[in-house]
Amino acid sequence: MSKKQEPGAPVRATIRDVASAAKTGKTSVSRYLNGEKDLLSDALKERIGRAIALLDYQPSQMARSLKSGQTRLIGLIIADITNPYSVEVMRGVEAACRQQGLTLLVCNTNNELDQEKHYLQLLSSYRVDGIVVNAVGMREAAISTLQQANLPMVLIDRKVANFACDVIGLNNVEATQMMTDHLLQQGFDALLFISEPATINTRFDRLRTFLQRMQQSPQHIAEQGEIEISNTDGLDNLLREFIARHPDKRKAVMCVNGTLTLQVARAMRRLGIVWGQDIGLSGFDELVWAELAGVGITTLKQPTYEMGVAALGQLVARIQGNTDPVKDLEFSGELIARGSTAAR
Repeated sequence: MSKKQEPGAPVRATIRDVASAAKTGKTSVSRYLNGEKDLLSDALKERIGRAIALLDYQPSQMARSLKSGQTRLIGLIIADITNPYSVEVMRGVEAACRQQGLTLLVCNTNNELDQEKHYLQLLSSYRVDGIVVNAVGMREAAISTLQQANLPMVLIDRKVANFACDVIGLNNVEATQMMTDHLLQQGFDALLFISEPATINTRFDRLRTFLQRMQQSPQHIAEQGEIEISNTDGLDNLLREFIARHPDKRKAVMCVNGTLTLQVARAMRRLGIVWGQDIGLSGFDELVWAELAGVGITTLKQPTYEMGVAALGQLVARIQGNTDPVKDLEFSGELIARGSTAAR
């Protein structure tokens, strides 16, 4: 039994109505709507376009997805939407989706494993065509659940052991060498690389490259320190001890990411240490406030927007059946030198 139209409710136009108004068949209208306009004459395309506008026809996405087997929905899972890196990546993915007529569903897990599992189930129930995972800040346990989702997937900024998946990220070797060379060229004698625990490949690659580069300059001092982002006392002690060990050296700190750069800047303020005067300060990720903090903080800018665009492009290729071996697409960063690392 068909559902009756509610009295006074607007009547929704159907594809049959469009075909009738355009004086053509439903097949031609369907071709117009499905991007096969090259099969239609210019006059027919114009008539169909006018009819759609006149009737305010809205295609049923559900019906189209049932017929094509694709929903044209893309899922984006973000571990921490407050992270500026994540926001820029999201902008790139969304812009690329819009350009290709795709709809983006954004899920912020807030670094909670239960939320990760919930969103994976949710995206699967919506039958998304694929998922982009911005893995910045995401725990390994959470990432492992992604392998259970039998969907095309692209990871951003994270490689996962035994997980065959396309990865988009920064060329960490090139970027770390660039920043290390900058500090050495600016006359710093003792460098401290501060990282959160190097449990993920991005942090490990940056730390390893830093140490390898410093081995080529044995006359300089290279130190490393690992600290949990919430351990403010530990961070204060790390900085105090580094400074105390090298009283007669020009010292500089390199931070593994933007979140840690902020915490190091706060620690220096607590300790009365002035970057650009008492010590050098630099960090990965460009931060909106970096140029406004004191004399400015030197950063390594990542093309995060472009990474988001590239991630969506690679995901669409997989959705369309590309079976090439998985690949890592690495982007070059840009060093933005400011007063925190100025030469004397």
